[in-house]
Amino acid sequence: MVFIGHWNEAQVNAIAPRLEIRNIRRRFGDREVVNDVSLSIEPGQVTCLLGPSGCGKSTTLRMIAGVEMQDSGEIYVDGKLICDTVFRIPPERRQIGLMFQDFALFPHMSVADNVAFGLKGAKEDKRARVEELLAKVGLLWAIDKFPHVLSGGEQQRIALARALAPRPRIMLMDEPFSGLDNRLRDGIRDETLAVLKEEDTAVLLVTHEPEEAMRMADEIALMRDGRIVQRGAPYNIYNAPVDKPAVAFFSDINVIRGTSRGALTGTPFGEFLTPGFGDGQEVEIVIRPQHLKLDFDRGGRGPNPTASDGVAARGVVERARFIGNESLVEFRMDYDGSMLKAIVPNVFLPKPGTPLWLTLRRDRCFVFAAGR
Repeated sequence: MVFIGHWNEAQVNAIAPRLEIRNIRRRFGDREVVNDVSLSIEPGQVTCLLGPSGCGKSTTLRMIAGVEMQDSGEIYVDGKLICDTVFRIPPERRQIGLMFQDFALFPHMSVADNVAFGLKGAKEDKRARVEELLAKVGLLWAIDKFPHVLSGGEQQRIALARALAPRPRIMLMDEPFSGLDNRLRDGIRDETLAVLKEEDTAVLLVTHEPEEAMRMADEIALMRDGRIVQRGAPYNIYNAPVDKPAVAFFSDINVIRGTSRGALTGTPFGEFLTPGFGDGQEVEIVIRPQHLKLDFDRGGRGPNPTASDGVAARGVVERARFIGNESLVEFRMDYDGSMLKAIVPNVFLPKPGTPLWLTLRRDRCFVFAAGR
């Protein structure tokens, strides 16, 4: 016999996610902007809601914050219902912090007063909390200055300190770094992440930049057309994409089309195993440009061709550009006139019209049904 006892509040909080949303939907007119979205976030975890503009990311954030009402679904914090279609805790009582692109600091207030805005309690306690957070973000020296004398990166850190001051259990961040200079962005992101982790805050970050998601997130929720199409660790999202658009969201792609027959698909690069596809089914083999390789041994016909790279195919250089630490070379392929892109380390700028042979990393290819 199994005895089922009663859980007290502390026990529920210990096992419940810090934030959980279940089957959230939101419609504007005839358009379903958020369609059956569910996710959960643990304390100290950073989850990134990643997707193109207009896919429903910010609307999801606003519903969690309480400034937008869902049409259906439920939102929980530490196992407690904070909002459904009947019951609703006001935004100011949800213990949820917000950070947006616009830092929205009060120009007539000092840094100390900006950070303390919204704090309750004794003056000494508020001052101590302000000093603690400013020390964490490295701006204690600016405590009595005004926002206009600070740089954009410094203002962003003040906004972070202000959002953290009331000790929110959850931090919602909507493209918070997009207004920063590229040279500052990486450092500010890393500093922000360190402070949030130290505070043990559950973070939901919205961005349309894959690089930012990969850099910051413990988990990525890839969103498209109002739905979460894939969730997982950044490594898994990148290396085991659910479909062709998921591959393309993180990088340029090359697509090689073929027809599956007997679980094999013939291509100019040799046959590919395509189990699970029926005879006559059209498939697309997707590979990123960095996994196409130049074969200077003319099609792998040298003494040690590698089986993993298969057969080589010839293309003619259309254009080549140096893009920093590597070169992007575009080829028009002999076999069907299609264009393929290859990324080559260092400087490699062959003249247009130069014929070269290409192989590909088979272990880095993804196979999908055509049209997916």
